[in-house]
Amino acid sequence: MDIFYSLFREINMFYVDDPNPDNLIKKGIEGMLETLDPYTSFISEENMEDYKAVTSGQYGGVGITLRNMDDVMTVLDIARHSPADKSGMKAGDMLMRVDDQWITGKTDNEVFDMLKGVPHTKVKIAYMQASTKNEITKELVREMIPIPNVPYYGMLDDKTGYIRLSNFSAEAGKEVKAALLDLKNHRQIEALVLDLRNNPGGLLVEAVEVVSLFVKRGQEVVSTRGRVKQWDNIYTTRHDPVDTTLALVVMVNRSSASAAEIVAGAIQDMDRGVIVGQRTFGKGLVQTTRPLSYNTQVKITTAKYYIPSGRCIQALDYSHRETDGSVGYIPDSLIREYKTLRTKRTVRDGGGVIPDVEALPETMSRIAVTLYVRNLIFNYATLYAHRHDSIGQAEDFELSDKEYDDYVAYLQDKFFDYQTETELTFLKLKQLAEKEKYIEDASAEFDALYAKLSHDRFKDLEIHRKDVKDLLSEEIVSRYYYNAGKIANSIQKDSQIKVAKKVISEEGRYLSILQPTK
Repeated sequence: MDIFYSLFREINMFYVDDPNPDNLIKKGIEGMLETLDPYTSFISEENMEDYKAVTSGQYGGVGITLRNMDDVMTVLDIARHSPADKSGMKAGDMLMRVDDQWITGKTDNEVFDMLKGVPHTKVKIAYMQASTKNEITKELVREMIPIPNVPYYGMLDDKTGYIRLSNFSAEAGKEVKAALLDLKNHRQIEALVLDLRNNPGGLLVEAVEVVSLFVKRGQEVVSTRGRVKQWDNIYTTRHDPVDTTLALVVMVNRSSASAAEIVAGAIQDMDRGVIVGQRTFGKGLVQTTRPLSYNTQVKITTAKYYIPSGRCIQALDYSHRETDGSVGYIPDSLIREYKTLRTKRTVRDGGGVIPDVEALPETMSRIAVTLYVRNLIFNYATLYAHRHDSIGQAEDFELSDKEYDDYVAYLQDKFFDYQTETELTFLKLKQLAEKEKYIEDASAEFDALYAKLSHDRFKDLEIHRKDVKDLLSEEIVSRYYYNAGKIANSIQKDSQIKVAKKVISEEGRYLSILQPTK
């Protein structure tokens, strides 16, 4: 430490240019933490509000999400019943000024920080309406904006309920419980799909609360063990469950991490439900926030967590780095087998939760992805919402063939180009042929083949009509039914959810997975 302070002092006093001491210390902190893991991080005073918003699931603001589209700060999404929503703002409107300050050149986060603030304080905004191109000035009163852990729940069919759990911030367990009770009491569900796909995790205690809804009181859900004994804890279910017999499918993918993996792994280890999807992310590390001086904090990895079978599902071994500083996956030779508690099925550690039934997402066509990235899906949805006062139910809405043809006509003078996988593979083959000196003898054949393989944008719009229509329908629905409607519309076409429903509906399949014959 004496060497570090001495070095800092010498650089600060004698370096030829102004070294910016604040920046030196910041880079020193970042460099120190980079040698550990990506979850151990320094939280500066100015970032404390953002951290609190993530853990508490709410923030003070007006309820709009922004994205820079072609150098214009565009309203991407609006929280239902928020100040912005009640003022009449719509997705697609273009923000111009905040408190009389032009926002040109500012980043999304910088503008978002300008809009955030203490509830009941005022903020003046000026924006251009996408529908009329008129400039509108409004004074909004900030409110506490909730970030729902459960953005949507509903029915997949007459007997199967569905709950999307997207975060594990404060009150996640209560939100899932409220949704589950509503589905049981008013829809009489016989099965439930709990969707944890793309859930990055959050508070460990909320993961325990969610598991508590489905298993008996007093069951061990997760334990933590660290270098310091104070971080060794066992977390058990503390409340009476809502339902211990309901057929349960938990959906996961590669972006399901941390608390989401605790829920999926515990449900699997207890043989309480079937896991469907892809292998999860593999984050088996626990972070604790510790106070530092000057209103700063450090979020530090203090323990590893272990689910009921005794396994830890951490995928990357940060304690043993390669000579170049990179981190490797835990080798297969060190992966161990464990047994589930009731039926003694084999499960493994060392790299996420492996699903009982694999279900891969459908690959989106290159043209659909291009239209989405170029904002040609978003912009047309804005236009559609301006032309139509209302649409049908969110879950049933789909563009008609006539409306899709109108969209194709809309694209006639819009630039969008891309390369298909076939074209990319062909170009790699041609480069290899050139490298190995075969191109001269086959030049004409290569040119003829490329002409046949080259894509036609408007032909692809017909070939991949379904992909494009699905994206358009979801975006349009969001303009009338917000994010919940977008989810309701998307799950009707979700191939992975269809797999989950089959696990439940096919006679005997659900039980055969949980009680395999020996």
